[in-house]
Amino acid sequence: MPSSEGLRLRPPRHRVERRAVAWWTVQASLIPVPLILTAAALYLFIPPARFVFGWVLLAVAVPGLAYIAVMPQWRYRVHRWETTDEAVYTASGWLWQRWRVAPLSRIQTVDTVRGPLEQLFGLAGIKVTTASASGDVKIRGIDHRKAVEVVEHLTRTTQATPGDAT
Repeated sequence: MPSSEGLRLRPPRHRVERRAVAWWTVQASLIPVPLILTAAALYLFIPPARFVFGWVLLAVAVPGLAYIAVMPQWRYRVHRWETTDEAVYTASGWLWQRWRVAPLSRIQTVDTVRGPLEQLFGLAGIKVTTASASGDVKIRGIDHRKAVEVVEHLTRTTQATPGDAT
């Protein structure tokens, strides 16, 4: 088995589920859409202040709608994951992109994570806690059944991997 020094940073092979785009779109809408609707209502119902609320609506709507339109697609192009018998590989982010490799010998715990929206879209996440100061390695936006399989595989493999995860 290769040592952790033999592992290299490389693009992971697997994309997240296409459904993750819809999940990220809904998440991205939770703040801008209510703000846009509030600004639009104020614009419509307070005629003397339309000049001010028109600018507020524009200032909220343009970046908010751009974020909703761009971010989910961009994240889908970036997010990747892979598990091997030696390591967990992830690529995530959209503006600030991050690639991580976690050797199995450094893994302490493996958990599934499913928020309410992820459950609605049949998705799940995997949180791999390592003995690293850089924090957890996270895989988000994969099919729930696939996440369960990956967690079971990682649990079996890390138990059979020598090392003390420190």
